[in-house]
Amino acid sequence: MSMDYIVRAIAADNAIRAFAVTSREIAEEARRRHNTSPVVTAALGRLLSGAVMMGVMMKGEEDLLTLQVRGDGPVRGLTVTADSHGHVKGYPLVPDVMIPPRNGKLDVGGAVGAGQMSVIRDMGLKEPYVGQIQLQTGEIADDLTYYFATSEQIPSSVGLGVLMNRDNTVKQAGGFIIQLMPFADERIIDALEEKLSRISSVTELLEQGHTPETLLESVLGEFGLEISEKIPASFFCNCSKDKIKKALISLGKEDLRELICEGEPIEVRCDMCNSVYTFETGELEEILRQ
Repeated sequence: MSMDYIVRAIAADNAIRAFAVTSREIAEEARRRHNTSPVVTAALGRLLSGAVMMGVMMKGEEDLLTLQVRGDGPVRGLTVTADSHGHVKGYPLVPDVMIPPRNGKLDVGGAVGAGQMSVIRDMGLKEPYVGQIQLQTGEIADDLTYYFATSEQIPSSVGLGVLMNRDNTVKQAGGFIIQLMPFADERIIDALEEKLSRISSVTELLEQGHTPETLLESVLGEFGLEISEKIPASFFCNCSKDKIKKALISLGKEDLRELICEGEPIEVRCDMCNSVYTFETGELEEILRQ
């Protein structure tokens, strides 16, 4: 049972809305499945943490959010998808990047490089909503802050962090998103900016033992913080052999015949969770008959 969870909160008579997450198990599960190097674990863990909070901002049961980062750094790109129920999954294009640290910290910006971030919201309409920005630093939190300000015109502060153990497993992961509503008055804006400027790093707060609740309390306590909901969060992929089977059916008869003629079982790997599904020749013949 995952211990990760998100809290949703309001403050300053609804003028501030906030989300915070503890996501150590999500980041560790992603690391384990994709066998990522420390810097890629940090980049992917931050993106997963941001996405899982943005996912629960969506209203519809079936709504899906995808964050896609493409950069000229060695990791080349990251893709994560979250739903509105606290489930998130994702993968890096290059999992084993090793680059030197910068200022004693994992150089996520260096691994990602310059490029673009796309935010794709599929809300069951004909066309998904797509917002796109140029990456500001590649450090993920800065880029999401910039996305909210430019694409959604919501002044926001995003903090994300992943801390590794010496054995390269995940020690801490989590973050927050704090947003100002349009009717927030100047006094609140100034006081909040001052408060946020004093936050050193998310991982430091988590290392001190902060939970999502106390993390938000430390920033928004003086604004009359009200926690409204606690949502379990987990790395979850809904791939299955049946879904892969449907994909194989869509290949068409010629391609399936070719695979069968080779006389070998085939392996199909899910990008998101790295699960492998094996289809024997007999199963492929059955799919062809269908």
